[in-house]
This record gives sequence, C-alpha cells and structure tokens, in this order.
Amino acid sequence: MLATTEGIILHLVKYGENSVIVNIYTKEFGRQAYMLNISSGKRSKNKAGFLQPLFLVDLVCYQKESRDVQRIKEIKNTPAYQNIPFDIAKSSQVIFLAEMLSKTLREQESAPPLFDFIKNSLLYLDLMEDHTASFHLWFLFRLTEYLGFLPDTQKTGFEGWLDMRKGEVVPFEPSHPFFFHKEATEALGTLASLKIREIRTLKISRNLRSYLTSKLVEYYQLHFEHLGEIKSLKVLHEIFA
Repeated sequence: MLATTEGIILHLVKYGENSVIVNIYTKEFGRQAYMLNISSGKRSKNKAGFLQPLFLVDLVCYQKESRDVQRIKEIKNTPAYQNIPFDIAKSSQVIFLAEMLSKTLREQESAPPLFDFIKNSLLYLDLMEDHTASFHLWFLFRLTEYLGFLPDTQKTGFEGWLDMRKGEVVPFEPSHPFFFHKEATEALGTLASLKIREIRTLKISRNLRSYLTSKLVEYYQLHFEHLGEIKSLKVLHEIFA
C-alpha cells in the first residue's frame, strides 16, 4: 500500500552503486528500513545531503508488512534545521544521540508520543541560542521514560547514590560498580526536574557533564545488551572538553 508518514533519519548504508538502505524512525510504522535510489546528478546530491543522522523528513512509501525493506516513492527534508548542521557542538550531540537511538529504537510499530518527543526536542535544540552543552543529558534522561526504565531520582531525607541496577537512589554506596556517585546523583535529580526550556539553568562542570554522559550510556547498556560501544561518545567528550 502507498502511505505517507513523518520520519527521523537514524542511519544509512550504501547498497550497490546507486542505492542506499535508510533506517528511519517513522511516526506511523515505527522503525523501518527503506530502499532509496541515489543516481548521479545535482538533484541526487541534494537528496543524499539531507539523509543525515536525525534529520526530519516527510516521505511517501510503499509499505508492506511482509517485506523487510520497504521502498520510498518520495522523500523531502521538512522541517529543515536552521542551525544544527552548522554548529559543531549541536551536530556532535545529534550524531551521538542518533547512535543511541539507532541502537535502542527497535520496534516496528507506531508510537506517536515517542516520535513527537524526539522530533520536538530536536527542533528545540536547533533553535537554542546558548547553554546547549547539557541538552543530550536531558534528552537521554527523558528518553528512559518512553523506553520504560526511568530511574527514580527522589530521595527521602538522605544523601544518596543512584543504583543503576535498582533504578533508584539508595542511602549507601552500592557494593557493585553500577552507580552514580553522590554529586552526579544530585545533579541528575536536578536534571530530572527540568523542562526543556530550563536546560540552560543546569550549572555543572565539564568533568561532571562528561561523567554523567558516560554513566547514562552505561545505564542504557544495562537495559540493552546489544547496545555495545558507543563510538561517538569519545568525539562528544572531545568537543565539550
């Protein structure tokens, strides 16, 4: 059947001389793989240019449940980012988040609230003028709610450590290594209370930001065995160092 949907580019791989297989998280069908012809010429170069990680697209596609790889009839970049492609800090965050999403979004079914969360968050990042360095922390924390493993950062009158295995703050340092130290737990509790427009108010050091990023990735790795190494994490650390 011929269908229309909004989509978010996850990643692509070249297939033959003139085609690519694009993994797209769609609003109507969840994660899908699509075959797209890329021939030579200026128009095709423009098409390939917007098949970048987490770019937003509208597409008309041939959708068939029995098929592993669907086909795209028409695709266009809309809405187009104004700043992300030209801002090294923002683009580095997007590449990092694209790798995280590509390895965690596996369901081939519609989840409009999750789709809207990702899309609206990216559009907000694109328009943020300053204090964007903690955006990826806020995004990864909020994403856990949609994926079903939101940690409980509430404390009841004690200083604590976030135990990643339990997914909650505990009053004693865990005997295993999967926990956030006390300063990071405190910062995560603050982050948990922020709305997206309040990200700029989070005041933390570069070292703490780097630590929180690594520990959030580790928290995801505990819930997704196939997550493996996040190659873009090292680049992200270097950009914000």
